[in-house]
Amino acid sequence: MTAEERARARAMLDLEEGRGAVPVLDGPASVALLAAARRIAIVGASPDPFRPSHGVMAALLAAGYTCVPINPGVDVVLGQRAWPTLEAAVEDGGPFDIVDVFRRPEHVPGIAASAVATGCRALWLQLGVIDWEGAAIAHAAGLPVVMDRCTAIELRRIGR
Repeated sequence: MTAEERARARAMLDLEEGRGAVPVLDGPASVALLAAARRIAIVGASPDPFRPSHGVMAALLAAGYTCVPINPGVDVVLGQRAWPTLEAAVEDGGPFDIVDVFRRPEHVPGIAASAVATGCRALWLQLGVIDWEGAAIAHAAGLPVVMDRCTAIELRRIGR
């Protein structure tokens, strides 16, 4: 096992056992956060229907959320204009209720810093995305953090 694999396993265990560097929202709290949200940035959104971000964004759009794809490599995802950065999207339409992240953990600290700097209200890391550094950045600025949970799965729990 490589050092990177050991670090990832340690981060996952810390989350599972509730001993992470900062508090993260549990199931009921993450559902409440999603229920109160209206505008969601999908960081790493893909036009490829076989990518998880595509299916999750489709589910959120169908449930009535305003979803804004953040991906510098595409122009449109599911009929929605894509933005190259979170900053560009916020400049155009204002801050997001949730920044939903579909990127590898090493990208999360920069995304968390952007979410804080642009006045977004919560950081949500998708299934398999666990990063304590990014969580600490968001938490220090007062943003609630959800980690290793899927917005589409939680959406079913609120009946949308």
